[in-house]
Amino acid sequence: MLFNSSVFFIFIAIFFLFWPLAKQKKNLRFAYLITASFFFYGWWDYRFLFLIIASGLLDYLLAFRIAKSSSLPKKRFFLFASLLGNIGSLACFKYLGFFAENLSLLLAGVGIEASLHENIPAFMLILPIGISFYTFQSMSYTIDVYFGRIKPTDNILHFFAYLAMFPQLVAGPILRAKDILPQLLVNRSISEAERWSALQRVVFGFFKKVVIADNLAPIVAAGFASDPDSGTGLYWWFIVTAFAVQIYCDFSGYSDIAIGIAKWMGYDFKTNFNHPYISRSLREFWTRWHISLSSWFRDYLYIPLGGSSRGSWHSYINLFVVFIISGFWHGAAWNFIVWGMLHGLFLSLERLSGWPGRISGWWGGGLLATILVIIQVWIGWVFFRSESFSQAVDILTMMFTLQGGLSFGGVGLSISWQHLQVGGLTMAIIFFRELYVGYSERSGKSWTILESRVFGPLFLAVLIVVSIFFRGAGDEFIYFQF
Repeated sequence: MLFNSSVFFIFIAIFFLFWPLAKQKKNLRFAYLITASFFFYGWWDYRFLFLIIASGLLDYLLAFRIAKSSSLPKKRFFLFASLLGNIGSLACFKYLGFFAENLSLLLAGVGIEASLHENIPAFMLILPIGISFYTFQSMSYTIDVYFGRIKPTDNILHFFAYLAMFPQLVAGPILRAKDILPQLLVNRSISEAERWSALQRVVFGFFKKVVIADNLAPIVAAGFASDPDSGTGLYWWFIVTAFAVQIYCDFSGYSDIAIGIAKWMGYDFKTNFNHPYISRSLREFWTRWHISLSSWFRDYLYIPLGGSSRGSWHSYINLFVVFIISGFWHGAAWNFIVWGMLHGLFLSLERLSGWPGRISGWWGGGLLATILVIIQVWIGWVFFRSESFSQAVDILTMMFTLQGGLSFGGVGLSISWQHLQVGGLTMAIIFFRELYVGYSERSGKSWTILESRVFGPLFLAVLIVVSIFFRGAGDEFIYFQF
């Protein structure tokens, strides 16, 4: 079920109609939340509910075995079983076709025509929406039990309420059991201020998705569907920038909606995006972009591998491992792996040279640092979005040689009058919003009367009207494919 669909508004209205009554008793609260979450997910394809149930049952039972085992080898065995089950389901549904296709290419290189990914149905499985998110969430539960960070819950409804909570089920943020399980035990009432803050976050999330991301989507799609040579270098800088804004507004918009809905329910999800494009180093970028995933890889992969505790060169190897796996997590294609490798390389060079610190003292050094980060991130986005490795290389060649000069060279962008209106409105809304937020942060206080009676409601009303009348085509959220 899409957040930006009419059926979702009906679903969420019915959910909150009965939520005040259902949340009064613990098990009823869990059962109601699980039922709603399964309906939300099953709306897309009910057959894949068995994956969430199977993954959840596996980790629920194995976590008990880990906690009750007295010997370390037994604990490790049950943890390995959990990891194998979760990673195995990911490999089966997400990566089997990729491995089959590349095996077919290798066999073709020695004269054997197999075409495994085309001739064997098992290699052409449908990718369940959100499988990468809920498997990571389920795995983190057993890992935390293994290391003694949490105790396993003895209530299976409690566990599934955490695992399948619908606001974040298909595109995050990735939740941690230690953060959510205690919250689920409490029937917490939220204040009017919290409810108002949550509403603002939901509306702004919809605005980012349906107005900005969905209006940019056809422009970006048309660009990447064309021959790289048909555009100039400046044209491709425009297209890649449009994609960078699209993916940020699309994904952070989803996170904002999820966080806001959870807040209405009485639960606190951690922030998933924090203005990543203002970062002055790539390291800072990864503390601001998809925070729940980057922190997951840090805590469950980078640190267990040794982090930076075993010396610089070992830390560089660990970085490459983490980002190659991160790229593969995003998609079963070589361009995603290259995207991850590039970030691993850029981060290693950043650590080795220490360039962010070196230029920070210069006049305008902060702005220069941000520009350098953006260039690196944009290079990565080219591989992330391109249909193939060769297309990405061709686009980057056009961008960095500025072929075609400093003009679009007559390339059509299909930008309508509506796009220009949306762009102007968006810049005005964001400018006044940031002006207000900036004033509040610098002064340590907010314009209480204006916020509660004038500015806040007016700002929200403008966002709603713009979202209704200037919305783009109702595309799926980009991260649904991951």
